[in-house]
Amino acid sequence: MQTKLKPLNQQVIVITGASSGIGLATAYTAAKSKAKLALIARNKKVLQQVVKEITTLGGEAIAIAADVGNRTQLEDAAKEVIKHYGRIDTWVNVAGVSIWGKLEEVRELDQRRLFETNFWGTYHGSLIAVRYIKKNGGAIINMGSLTSDVSLPLQGGYSASKHAVKGFTDSLRLELIKDKVPISVTLIKPGSIATPLINHVKNYTKFEPQLASPVYNAKEVVNTILKAAICPIREVIVGESVAAITWLNRLAPNIADQIFAKFLTKAQLKNKLAIKRPDNLYQTTSKGRTVTKNLGKPIYPCPYNRFIALPTRIKLGLIGGAGVLTFYAIKNLKKYKQTLKSDGIKF
Repeated sequence: MQTKLKPLNQQVIVITGASSGIGLATAYTAAKSKAKLALIARNKKVLQQVVKEITTLGGEAIAIAADVGNRTQLEDAAKEVIKHYGRIDTWVNVAGVSIWGKLEEVRELDQRRLFETNFWGTYHGSLIAVRYIKKNGGAIINMGSLTSDVSLPLQGGYSASKHAVKGFTDSLRLELIKDKVPISVTLIKPGSIATPLINHVKNYTKFEPQLASPVYNAKEVVNTILKAAICPIREVIVGESVAAITWLNRLAPNIADQIFAKFLTKAQLKNKLAIKRPDNLYQTTSKGRTVTKNLGKPIYPCPYNRFIALPTRIKLGLIGGAGVLTFYAIKNLKKYKQTLKSDGIKF
């Protein structure tokens, strides 16, 4: 069953994890497109500030404090959205937390808490969304990761949670297709994104955590989310590095294991001792309303995502053109070698 999605300016969009990072950036951009927003996060004070800024700029939004890992709180949040707007068209599950540390060193309690937010928050949000969206149709957009396909050292719990999100999202999509429910289900898999996540992680290591390069601008993920809100998309990778790592892992997993074990461990830690700071695993931090902080200049636009966004005929033309150029380059290289040999030059 083909799912028809509304233009952004006709939608009511629910965004979890909307107090900072990708969720916040999505809220601001969607507001500019005149979408009606329901922003959910644990930090009510920050959400209210965001709503005030959005309404000052002519947008429309409401703030709802809820812990996505708590089904009852999220149910109540959805009821509040329906009471205020009368419907939900798109639900975006962004809320997430992370832990840096070896699996044998991280407390099981902390790993369970991470799953409550990353997996169960997505699970609760998606199933609640189905109930309210199925009648008129719409979209559910879930935030996966590179780690939905490739596990990282020092982020075992996070990797497991994102694998679980992918499995759940794919199963939900199949069930909705079977039942002919007009809901588009999208999984977005970004690489390292310039957000404050790194400043809020629970860190078990002795060193300062960092995002492995390359780091991409949050705008790239936001553009992908909002495109999925108006055009059904099954799954999207954000960042050429994600594509490269994913394909290496699929084609040569044993080699990938050796490379990732050595280089990705080092890539996630700075060469300086860790600074003690509050994390957001169990409770919200006082800071919010930040998208990019202390991460240098993130990549934007992303060449890979610009390419996959092109119409199919143009992509095929570019691939074909590259193939022809490669063929003639190899052919001419052989002729060049023969010419050098005839002149007595070793090649």
